[in-house]
Amino acid sequence: MQYQRHEQPGCGGCILIVLLFSLLTGGFSGLFNFLGFLLYSGIIAILIFIGIFWGFSYWIQKKVSTYEASQTESHNRFVWLLVQILTNIAKIDGVVTKEEISAIQNFFQHNLRYDQTRMYWVKNLIKEAVSSTQSMDSLLQEFRDTFAYEPRLILLELIYQVLYTKTQVPEAELKLARDIANFLQIKDYDKRTIEAKYKYGYSQQQQQQQQAYGRPGSMDQYYAVLGLKPGADAAMIKKAHRKLSLKYHPDKVQHLGEEFRAVAEEKMKEINAAYDILKKK
Repeated sequence: MQYQRHEQPGCGGCILIVLLFSLLTGGFSGLFNFLGFLLYSGIIAILIFIGIFWGFSYWIQKKVSTYEASQTESHNRFVWLLVQILTNIAKIDGVVTKEEISAIQNFFQHNLRYDQTRMYWVKNLIKEAVSSTQSMDSLLQEFRDTFAYEPRLILLELIYQVLYTKTQVPEAELKLARDIANFLQIKDYDKRTIEAKYKYGYSQQQQQQQQAYGRPGSMDQYYAVLGLKPGADAAMIKKAHRKLSLKYHPDKVQHLGEEFRAVAEEKMKEINAAYDILKKK
């Protein structure tokens, strides 16, 4: 016999017993008074619940409003466009699934380390983006007109980060990422650098783990981070490192907010780590 969990006993007859007791002790008037008390108590409980729910929603919305007001217009616009573009990528097959929405939310929560208040803001932005009919071209046009080259690099970096949260990235989405890079006028060298890094699965965390266990990573990974083909000489490595260090300097995206400055700092760590290993080699 298979084990079955024992459920808590119910009390299906409790109400009937109470009704009978009220009827016996107070007649129909006692019964009506009792039912009136239950109705009154239920209404009060519902009103209290509504009040608590409204108060919590008001408190959250106030915190979100305060947070938005504390950020620069560039930051808020960058996040709004980022959410719109990521959601449009998810719409490529005509359906935005729960898994795709969850991937975007997890990206903000874990990669950008958003707290509860900022996540509530992002979730509202995602809802707005899902129902929006604005085209990808118009969004990218606004982004290109609003932001300089370095924020465009950060945007493309973030797009690839979200895409590669999937075990298998659909070719259609990779093609869309490349089309976005072309639309944003990202240079071929930079496009190759960003895509190659994620293709080889390189990350600063992986590199640190490999060092901790005394295992060198694939040299192709380190060349890819610098946008080079395997076997590049010392002069090319040094030139690539200098070029990327200038493009991804955190100060160039400081106006976007601390979380995106942190993205640039992580990128710089990856660039420096790859350069150090190739330089020693």
